[in-house]
Amino acid sequence: MSIEPVEADGERATLRSEAEGGIVAQLRIDHPDLVLGPTLRRAPDVTLEPQYATTLETGRTVLFVTAYGSSFDGFESALVTDSTVLDPVLVDRYPDRRVYRVTLAEHAITVTERTADVGGRLLDVSSSRDGWLVQLRFPSRDALVAFNESCRSCDMSVSVDHLRVSDDDDEGVVALTEKQQELLAVAYEEGYFDVPRGISQDELADRLGVSKSAISQRLRRAIGELCDASLSGTSSA
Repeated sequence: MSIEPVEADGERATLRSEAEGGIVAQLRIDHPDLVLGPTLRRAPDVTLEPQYATTLETGRTVLFVTAYGSSFDGFESALVTDSTVLDPVLVDRYPDRRVYRVTLAEHAITVTERTADVGGRLLDVSSSRDGWLVQLRFPSRDALVAFNESCRSCDMSVSVDHLRVSDDDDEGVVALTEKQQELLAVAYEEGYFDVPRGISQDELADRLGVSKSAISQRLRRAIGELCDASLSGTSSA
């Protein structure tokens, strides 16, 4: 026997949907107190990718972040003096990346809270030389305007890379950033996916003017997003 959920007035509860339409925005965000911002400015050759955050019983928020690069000495020196985080800890080490745990300082500013406050959703986030590059999906233009006003209220710098309206007929949004799209286009045109490969990751990095670690990270995330969009809803026999 199934029981239909009902509200206090006896009416059947319904699920509210914001899945149709909406706006996808790629934004560059910066502020002196933006989490890990001081480290990004002092160690621009390392690419950061936040993994997840959790709030402890003490009320403190702990963030796990992956750093991609060929050398981490300068990055770690910047990290231990970053005023937006406390108690940085190296928790895992790989040939091309390291994983760190940091505790957010009370004055540290995050983008996720402001995004959620207006009903938005974080699609992608990565570091840039001037702060964070984020791709967000908002349910409406009003929500995007409210997010922008929230950022301005604390003097957060927000610049738009591009905006895209999600059509009602879209079956889903492939969350590729502009840089990921550019990388995939160049990689495909130059034969990176051919056998044998027509271009290496080192050559792609030189072509696009970024580090090899950034190329590796963008390729992994872009291919992951494409697989997620293509295989969503399928199941094995």
